[in-house]
Amino acid sequence: MSVTSRYREAWEAFWQEASADPGAVFWDAEAVLTVGPHLALFEPYLADPALPMVDLGCGNGTQTRYLADRFPRVLGVDLSAAALDHARRCDPAGQAAYRQLDAAEKEEVQALHAELGDTNVYVRGVLHQCEPDDRQSLVDGIATLVGDRGRACLVELSGAAKQVLTGLAGGPDGPPSKLAPVLRHGLTPGEVPDEAVPEYLRSAGLTVLASGRLPLRTTEYRPDGTRIELPSTWLVAGRRA
Repeated sequence: MSVTSRYREAWEAFWQEASADPGAVFWDAEAVLTVGPHLALFEPYLADPALPMVDLGCGNGTQTRYLADRFPRVLGVDLSAAALDHARRCDPAGQAAYRQLDAAEKEEVQALHAELGDTNVYVRGVLHQCEPDDRQSLVDGIATLVGDRGRACLVELSGAAKQVLTGLAGGPDGPPSKLAPVLRHGLTPGEVPDEAVPEYLRSAGLTVLASGRLPLRTTEYRPDGTRIELPSTWLVAGRRA
């Protein structure tokens, strides 16, 4: 089942409105503060680092370009054409390739796997933004891309993040300027219970090989100048030999 039209349209509208300036998007923190620490955790579990790396939900490609410096073939995929326009403009040297993909659509994912073979997949904060009815389909799609040899590397907001976001949104001055567009477009982060993520993976035929906690840094700051961080969980999953 593909994603709902409302969900697709919400993301398209968000990225059409988003500024191309570095750090303008709430979750688009510098790669050295996001995917950099994640890779330090994930790389020991990659059975074959030479496999293509798919950055699923790549957005404007900040993390994709970092991955492209470290892996021989990197593909950023996203549901939103507007997001991919940002990514291509920000990558004039063509460090990575970019493609529109509905990762909850079985036939699209199967076609990509037929083209690339097994892949390693990096997913940062996609599942918790996904419509409830599409979450298992999304993870099934990740399992298809991983195949027998790849690994899925996920970072998802934990349940405690919702309290932080609710507090930010309900402040006396309203939500911070970079969080406001997320809420205005109906994108509701932090909606997946912690225990549901490994269950989605198991239902897709994947085994959780490692997991832990790591704050997810944002581009927004509190009045005291400290960067807002959201509690998150990281997981590595794959099929055991």
